[in-house]
Amino acid sequence: MPVPRILVTGFGPFPGAPVNPTQRLVEALRGEPPAGAFRAELLAVDYLAVGPRLGEIGRAFSPDIAIHFGLATGCTGFRLERVARNSLAGAPPDANGALPSATAICPGPGTIASRLPLEAIAQALAFAGLPVEWSDDAGAYLCNMTMTLSLAHACEGFSPPVSGFVHVPLTREAGGGPMTDADLLAGARIIIEACRDGWRG
Repeated sequence: MPVPRILVTGFGPFPGAPVNPTQRLVEALRGEPPAGAFRAELLAVDYLAVGPRLGEIGRAFSPDIAIHFGLATGCTGFRLERVARNSLAGAPPDANGALPSATAICPGPGTIASRLPLEAIAQALAFAGLPVEWSDDAGAYLCNMTMTLSLAHACEGFSPPVSGFVHVPLTREAGGGPMTDADLLAGARIIIEACRDGWRG
């Protein structure tokens, strides 16, 4: 049975979030990666850099599944994003203080549905006792931009057949709570396995 190549991404710090738990997640997954073809990569909170970086990753690894993680300080669990919006309207400054120069993220439809097996992910997380939320708005920041670029295959060399976005809260170690870094890592591993099982199915 073919083994899918799985990519997980997270982000570094950005204004208002000096510690990003998704950066810690990427580091933890690099230290103890899941079995099979797997990569964990950090994306800069930079409107100009994220697209070219996805292209580089795609040309080097060619993922079949891309699971993008990002921080949303207002959520309390794993927030499964159903829809990406192809818009930068109202976008706040990135980590460099820059604003995007366009209103559309890329050519294509105004909205794109996630291709992750969201129902299976939600059931697996709930079974493990981890909190789950649903969302139809991935925001106006780099999280939504990354989700849109990934789903639209808008970066040369980056075209995962399965991709989507999951927001997570500040962990206890990052100044939030009650979710811990260990909970975040456990949930990420569950999400990875659910996506792998969906691919096989």
